[in-house]
Amino acid sequence: MKSLPVIAASLSGLFAPPPGLHAQETLGIRPAVELRLPASSPFREFQIESSADMKTWTGLGPLAAGGGTELSLFVPVDSAGRFFRATGHEIVNLQPALESIRAAHGIPAMGCAVVLGGRIAGIGVTGVRKSGVPNSAVTLGDRWHHGSVTKGMTATLAAIMVQSGEIRWGSTLAEVFPALAPGMHAQWRGATLEQLTSNRGGAPEDLAPGGIWAQVQAFGGMPRDARRLLLERLAATAPDSPPGTRYEYSNAGFSLAGHMLEETAGKPWEELITERLFKPLGMTSAGFGVPATPRSIDEPWGHRFANGSPSPVESGPAADNPPAIGPSATVHCSLPDLARYVAFHLAGHRSGTALLDRDAFLKLHTPYPDNADYAHGWSALDRPWGGGEKVLTHSGSNTLWLTTVWLAPGRDFGVIPLCNMAGSPNPSAGANNEAVSRMIKDFLE
Repeated sequence: MKSLPVIAASLSGLFAPPPGLHAQETLGIRPAVELRLPASSPFREFQIESSADMKTWTGLGPLAAGGGTELSLFVPVDSAGRFFRATGHEIVNLQPALESIRAAHGIPAMGCAVVLGGRIAGIGVTGVRKSGVPNSAVTLGDRWHHGSVTKGMTATLAAIMVQSGEIRWGSTLAEVFPALAPGMHAQWRGATLEQLTSNRGGAPEDLAPGGIWAQVQAFGGMPRDARRLLLERLAATAPDSPPGTRYEYSNAGFSLAGHMLEETAGKPWEELITERLFKPLGMTSAGFGVPATPRSIDEPWGHRFANGSPSPVESGPAADNPPAIGPSATVHCSLPDLARYVAFHLAGHRSGTALLDRDAFLKLHTPYPDNADYAHGWSALDRPWGGGEKVLTHSGSNTLWLTTVWLAPGRDFGVIPLCNMAGSPNPSAGANNEAVSRMIKDFLE
């Protein structure tokens, strides 16, 4: 393949320079190659690799699963003597096994991915995007809402920013928001980033008392402003318990942590986590809120379990958590992209990654004493299939979807079942549990 020549184009004569840019400045264009790879099978995963000597090969970007279209990657070229190749492996189609589980539990649609040895080893989806619409079959590229799985993502973003020196685990609300500190209750001023991402920050589980939940739901401004409102309302009175003294599961706590990160970086949490976590991992489908377009069935819909059957809920703001608690519970993405996130945590637990060193991952995965086995967006539990180490888990639901993530670092294994229905009682929990048991049996035993 040929590399593009280096070009330095004078801005003078091409277009009027924008304010602050002088006409004599030049625009440099780096040489690059475009690598193209036919990828017709969704059950084959590819890695594009580069080498200078055809002996030592380095992966370029994340693994990519085929989706029926050509894969394309632009690669900067530092010399003419670079070589490229594509490697691949087969992925087990889990759809037949999942269909029997889905049908038995009455779920509109479900999916599952298995990560083993650093790659997607199995994946599949089955069912329909919207109950009662038989021609709305789900696809592997569909995006699912993951609820509180977002918590671990926000904690991961915090670890990235701590490692880069932008913020400390010990940074307090008063330090990050000095202008608001005088109006905070004294105990809130000392709440730290570390406490908030471990559910030990004093934030409540229930935001309904005092009307806070109703107020953030009705808020019509920007998400970052909604989180500022949440902080101001919560910090005006005493926390449920002094920060650092007690475990209490809390959407609000992670949302305050996300607000600390966006205040530090000077950009909204949604942009920040996309730029610093999703893009480096190749999670191109990641976004926020319900995935489907209103009045359309272009992505799966969420469902309530009502009167013994699934009841679809039309996409829109009323079908999700408010943006004020985005850092706790609003991320959506495709199943392959969520598998990439799981593979990232498994690799990091073993040896670190380019984004985070191993110590940072171990901190994220290790609970405090007397903290209900909760670490930073993960619960660490003992299971016989864990290979002698704790396994990590978290579930997420906005009451219309359910995603469950299990990681066994000791086996380099992860399993991710999900459904587009939730509620109480919730057959989706039983379906996810059955899928996990089946995958453990099929891939580990």
